[in-house]
Amino acid sequence: MKLRLWPKSLVGQLVFAVAVMLFVAQAINFVLLSRGMRQQALAHGGGMAVARVIDAIERDRRGEFRRPRSDADARERVQKLVISDDMPPLPVGAVRLPDLAQYVSGLLDETNVHVESVDAWALPPRDRQRLRRPAFPDRPVVVVAKVDERYFAVRTRIAAGGNRLQGFLVWQTLSLYLLLLVPIMLIAWRAARPLRDLTRAARANPALRDAEPLEEEGPSDVRGLIAAFNAYRTRIATMLSDKDRMLGAVGHDLRTPLASLRVRVEQVDDDLLRDKMVASIEEMTAMLSDILALARSGAGTEALKRLPLRDLIGELAADYRERGKDVTVADVADVAVLARPLLLKRALRNLTDNALAYGQRGRLSVTAAAGRARIIVSDDGPGLTEEHIRTLVEPFARGEQSRNRATGGAGLGLSIARDIAEGEGGALMLHNCPDGGLDAIIELPVQA
Repeated sequence: MKLRLWPKSLVGQLVFAVAVMLFVAQAINFVLLSRGMRQQALAHGGGMAVARVIDAIERDRRGEFRRPRSDADARERVQKLVISDDMPPLPVGAVRLPDLAQYVSGLLDETNVHVESVDAWALPPRDRQRLRRPAFPDRPVVVVAKVDERYFAVRTRIAAGGNRLQGFLVWQTLSLYLLLLVPIMLIAWRAARPLRDLTRAARANPALRDAEPLEEEGPSDVRGLIAAFNAYRTRIATMLSDKDRMLGAVGHDLRTPLASLRVRVEQVDDDLLRDKMVASIEEMTAMLSDILALARSGAGTEALKRLPLRDLIGELAADYRERGKDVTVADVADVAVLARPLLLKRALRNLTDNALAYGQRGRLSVTAAAGRARIIVSDDGPGLTEEHIRTLVEPFARGEQSRNRATGGAGLGLSIARDIAEGEGGALMLHNCPDGGLDAIIELPVQA
């Protein structure tokens, strides 16, 4: 599984980017400060060592120093100053410092003191120094310079290390994170909150005419985007309203001549011809009703209500049984949804009619999981191919290619059911059953 460290949200990305840049800046600052403190320690300790070496050389030339009488005397005097023909002994645990030796050698060359070699060692700390923990700890250092076959060992001191610097930078970094990231999080959250509201509004059904315009807030760019969205949604609402008025007028204008034609057809003497004409008129009327229902599926003015699905499914199955249809109810979870009752019943009737048309009977059930309710309409028909499952939810698509309503209607039932389900915040899904038949599922959010 691939680990994704980059956050997805705007606030997360902004905070993550600032945190990474701040960490990199502090790392660079630590390197530069460490290098500066190291150079300062070398300059302080090395400068003192060079001054003492030059002073020892001058005093040795004037004969002011005596040679150590023994190794014990040399070890005792190595902490101060030793001039000898041999390399003076060093205490056990001394650590070599090549950088300091190179720095001292360079300074001596600049003062025209020709040295054959320079070595530097950090002496082990004394017990009392470890116990006292001075406020400004340092390390005793011995620098040995070989000049004219003689060894000049002098003592100096350098900074103990970068522990104080590391602690200072850690606290500085934490303080900067607190001072910078908290305001940035607040500013980013303030800028992202209108975008979240805009996202929710954009995902809502555009056919809902009672949607309030979003408040224009946030940065100027976000306010401009919200203003454009409000204007865009207003234009969509206007076009949908014009479409509804047009469809209402078309429906009225077409139903009136169809009703008149039906009355005139009743006067035809030929029974066979009259029945065929009446069937054609009824088919045209039913197709017109389906088309108007599809066009208005998401634009109903019906109010949303809390619907217990156990009662809804029971009423629907009872209506079919009263008409002699084989519709049964299986397991029904005790959940409720927020939906428009007439539209949801229309969608379920379309699915149940398909189950009865392509199978021998229909079975209704309800399951619930993860805050979603699934209303399942099952049949025992032949099922559908994967291609049909993808295409039959489109308007006028049918599994049976004729337009005879007795064998499947106009191909609008699944399209109407899908649009109603999506308008209620859900979805329509079709699945073949393992034992044969098809499950048509409307999934909706559960209402507490």
